Amino acid sequence: MEALDRRAASHSGEARRILDVKLSRSIEKYAGDLENAELVTSDVDKSASNSLAGLVEYVSRSAAANADGRSSYPDMEMLEYFRKTWTQLSTERQFRQSLAQVPGNAGPLNSSSLVHRSLSLMRELSPGYLQQFMSYIDALSWMEQMNGGSAVPEKEAPRAGSPRKNTRSKPR
Repeated sequence: MEALDRRAASHSGEARRILDVKLSRSIEKYAGDLENAELVTSDVDKSASNSLAGLVEYVSRSAAANADGRSSYPDMEMLEYFRKTWTQLSTERQFRQSLAQVPGNAGPLNSSSLVHRSLSLMRELSPGYLQQFMSYIDALSWMEQMNGGSAVPEKEAPRAGSPRKNTRSKPR
């Protein structure tokens, strides 16, 4: 609109009149847009304040209803039951996965066979320990995936130098 006003100022006659008409229409349209924006903004502000008032009312009603000591949270014993069940199911699933990775004709020193045998013993002797161990392995696996899927390479052990020569003098 400012550019149109500058342009109209440099003209005269019929050209000036046409540019002035365009400018006045633009100003009227802009004023209408501003009024509409103010109406929308006030409606949004009213609905937001109504929503906030509704939320405050809901919280206060919930607090009054729970004033007798009953909590709106689920029973913690039930949560613990489901957490324990989920942990057992997850451990069993992982145990079956480790069994699936053992080759049928694996020798006694096959690493997959040794891992599965260790997990089987843990499962028999201490199922709770197996669950803790599996959750620890899950955490380590998750951390490895977060680091790009590759383990940090270890430094090579220093190589042994050539064997020392006997520096004792030989009897002559």
